[in-house]
Amino acid sequence: MQLLNIPNHKYTVKVMARWLWTAWRGNRLQATLNVAVGLAGVAVSLLSVWAMQNAIDTATHDRSGSVYTAVGLMAMLIAADFALNITRVWIKNILGVKAQNRMQQQMLDRLLRSEWRGRETYHSGDIINRLEQDVQTVVTFLTETLPNTLSTTAMFLGAFLYLLQQDTWLAVVIVAILPLFILLSRFYVAQMRRLSKQVRTSDSEIQSLLTETVQHRMLIKTMEASDIMLGKLDNTQSQLRENVRQRTKFSVASNLIVNTGFSLGFLVAFLWGALRLYDRTITYGTMTAFLQLVYRIQGPARDLTRLAPAFVAVLTAAERLMELEETPEEQQGEPDVMAAPCGLRLNNVSYHYLDDSRNIISHLTFDFRPGTCTAILGETGAGKTTLVRLLLALVRPTEGKVTIYDSQEEKDVTPLHRCNFVYVPQGNTLLSGTIRENLLLGSTKATDDDMRQALHTACADFVMELEHGLDTPCTEQGGGLSEGQAQRITIARALLRCRPVMIFDEATSALDPDTERRLLQNLLTQHRQTIIFITHRPAVVDYCDQTLRVE
Repeated sequence: MQLLNIPNHKYTVKVMARWLWTAWRGNRLQATLNVAVGLAGVAVSLLSVWAMQNAIDTATHDRSGSVYTAVGLMAMLIAADFALNITRVWIKNILGVKAQNRMQQQMLDRLLRSEWRGRETYHSGDIINRLEQDVQTVVTFLTETLPNTLSTTAMFLGAFLYLLQQDTWLAVVIVAILPLFILLSRFYVAQMRRLSKQVRTSDSEIQSLLTETVQHRMLIKTMEASDIMLGKLDNTQSQLRENVRQRTKFSVASNLIVNTGFSLGFLVAFLWGALRLYDRTITYGTMTAFLQLVYRIQGPARDLTRLAPAFVAVLTAAERLMELEETPEEQQGEPDVMAAPCGLRLNNVSYHYLDDSRNIISHLTFDFRPGTCTAILGETGAGKTTLVRLLLALVRPTEGKVTIYDSQEEKDVTPLHRCNFVYVPQGNTLLSGTIRENLLLGSTKATDDDMRQALHTACADFVMELEHGLDTPCTEQGGGLSEGQAQRITIARALLRCRPVMIFDEATSALDPDTERRLLQNLLTQHRQTIIFITHRPAVVDYCDQTLRVE
């Protein structure tokens, strides 16, 4: 372990090894099958060496027996090798995809359960890059590289012992070069880990830029900024190419040294065998066995030296995935349901973000009484969105406390109380799919009648007049619908969730005055829910029982 204790990195090899061990436990089946198939392949390969030696010696009359039987045995071993190769492909394509999918789900689940820090540490394109490329690297290492290493080691030892039995000095000479590679491994791993981290970082930067450009292509087109974005992409790609060039340069030089050593070893074995064959102290079959055994020793040895780049790649990938897990998890447990109607109370609440000492919210006290409608007003940047995050327990106050209460009890707001809220964020938040699929996010048990009623309350009856009705498809972010239509569908989705506290963040900003008025009348008729509007619209304020101005 000391050999691989490489300094100047965020996590030690020991810490990452523990993380990889935990990840491996979910992929034992595929790893075990690969080990079994690999060891079976070793046995078939070594038997093939003996079978070829036997066939040649039989053909040259150095050994008695039937040539047809000897060749038939070789054919059986070739067929067995074909079967093992097909098995490897099935294991990789079926179980490998399943293992990768499972780890992606686990990482995404961990991200969704982590605390909201208010300001994202990683770009969404960078996160996607890690969930795809780095997860694939880790899964491949755990389910294929490590199991193959066991079979490669078995092949090396088996071939070495076989050759040792045939010629002791030749076996010793062939393996004598290996200690040199072990001594060089520390330097190699340290350099490659640094270079690989640079390549992966540049790759993430490109994906982040591509993601952002595609998401905001309308803005880029209208700002006539295509050349600017293409220039940024070209600069980022140039950096990636330079990083890849540096890594390739180092890798080629390392491989040249390794392959030179192996080539010299093969030439020594060939000369050794040729001289003994010239002196007639060995048979043609033994000469052939020499060369095949040398190949079967050097091949695994070469594969073992390639383990260093694989080890570097998985350390880099593990480090990037572990960074995503640094944010602590939110409180987990059973949802804490409050009786409707319930209220929210702010008691001397202050909040500032971790990287900013300035208070966004400062000593705020207010009571959102049960069954009332409140308008939250304030200039842009005054802290209205931060206040919503405090109410939803996405962030915790740095001072004071936020409580939720009903007629029976009052409790500090935690993530477990989020089940009492409906939140409609500002902007278009529809997902790609059908309108029905979007509505079902509000309630998976909603019937068509429930959806129609929610759409009617949200003034979105137009949906039923569309050609495909509820099954009308919409693209990413509600493409195919106007902003006002998408806004009303998101409100209908929230109504299907049916919770005692409803928070609307500029949820009527795209509606005309008449539609907005009818929507507010529909929402405020029953007074069974506590409703909070973040708004700049005077019409909304007129319908509210109280206002809170955030400054």
